[in-house]
Amino acid sequence: MSDADKDTEPPARSKRADARRNKENLLDAAAALFVTSGVDAPVRDIAARAGVGVGTIYRHFPTRADLIIAVYRHQVDACAEAGPALLASSASPYAALERWINQFVDFLVTKHGLAAVLQSDDAGFDALHAYFLDRLVPVCTQLLQAAAAAGEIRPGLQAYELMRGVGNLCVGAESDSRYDARRLVAFLVAGLGMPEGRSAAEAPDPRKAEGPNAGEDESRS
Repeated sequence: MSDADKDTEPPARSKRADARRNKENLLDAAAALFVTSGVDAPVRDIAARAGVGVGTIYRHFPTRADLIIAVYRHQVDACAEAGPALLASSASPYAALERWINQFVDFLVTKHGLAAVLQSDDAGFDALHAYFLDRLVPVCTQLLQAAAAAGEIRPGLQAYELMRGVGNLCVGAESDSRYDARRLVAFLVAGLGMPEGRSAAEAPDPRKAEGPNAGEDESRS
């Protein structure tokens, strides 16, 4: 690498880092307004909150759909990245799981208007659900496996089932002040814990649901 290259590389790298930070600030501003005003929040309000001109937003995101998709992916990424960080910083894997589920609930209940938008005919929204699962299911799996290995929760819990259950509890939470989704999710997460006085080996495996032939199987054993 020449001296000239060495002289020009740091400013270029710094410029890219600044551009990335500015874009992330813009997405954070848009996400915050989506919480209070929905996904139809005026672009000028988003620009004012981010401290940029309206033209900057349109330069990055030519359409509102582009902005919504970028905000959604940005927050999915933040939720995914939080999992390993919480596992490293929390007092126990179960504590990390609780904190991550709380963040997941925040993600679900603050997406005002997103469900309706995702049902639109815009092709750009088609891949969002798959992206959501691809990023978050492995993180939830890691947290569940760590908590199970520590003997803090029942073994065999499936990340997708847990996330689906949490999601169902969050349905309608943003439109009914009498309904506290977070409280019910807390009960659900508490129920994952090992019963007092029982070891992981003694806990029932939730994957082995009892069916009509359960008694028949027991009689053969």
